[in-house]
Amino acid sequence: MSAAPRRTIAVVGGSGITGLFAPGSARTHRVGTPWGAPSGPVEEGEIGGVRVLFLARHGPGHTIPPHRINYRANVDALRALGAEAIVTVSSVGSLKEDLAPGTFVLPSQFLDFTKNRPTTFYEGGRVFHVSLADPFCPDLTAVAASVGKEVGTPFAEGRTYVCVEGPRFSTRAESSFFRSLADVIGMTLVPEVVLARERALCYACLAMVTDYDVWAERPVEAKEIVEVMRRNADRMGRLLATLLPRLAHPPACRCASALDDAAI
Repeated sequence: MSAAPRRTIAVVGGSGITGLFAPGSARTHRVGTPWGAPSGPVEEGEIGGVRVLFLARHGPGHTIPPHRINYRANVDALRALGAEAIVTVSSVGSLKEDLAPGTFVLPSQFLDFTKNRPTTFYEGGRVFHVSLADPFCPDLTAVAASVGKEVGTPFAEGRTYVCVEGPRFSTRAESSFFRSLADVIGMTLVPEVVLARERALCYACLAMVTDYDVWAERPVEAKEIVEVMRRNADRMGRLLATLLPRLAHPPACRCASALDDAAI
């Protein structure tokens, strides 16, 4: 008889990661929140002694574009089901020559160029100003980096992710501008990372490079991204199978106390 899971880790899947559990082994939750319904049902299972929740960010069949995702409902639903940490998987474009398609990246900072997304749970009544100086959980990121090396899929660490509204890709001028500021570009990190901090959750983004952004002269094509995404998904699935059991023990980080000094 296996030991009871000691922590609950949520995985938010994108980029071809559509599930984690063997057929018939997962329990399904349909959750409502004050912000509406999340992207889809949340699956629950156990991996290596860890209770794992899985949510497909873009919904079943990848039907929700990045600018229409109900990020508040997603994060709140996972927290309501007991999540203590969120590990996300995202596809990104590369803004640097050394980050070729197929590279895995662990961002340490982000720039927010989204335009129309609610970015907080606190819109009146109590006011909180959470610190995002270091937006990603250091413990979670360190474990992910170690596991990446162990399984032969090392991460490029300490990089900056610029998040744009989407769903369109960048113009050449935008891509050149973003290249001067960041290392990778994507459409889903914000406000997810901010909302996780407001719910006092550990958060790490496992980013997979699918293409060079248009600064590299050739326009980005969705069909090429999908092909690289499929290849990356198999490697990421193997990495997650090793990573998640390593997260069984409570971390030493301060993510759980993020709101302690944030109230006004």
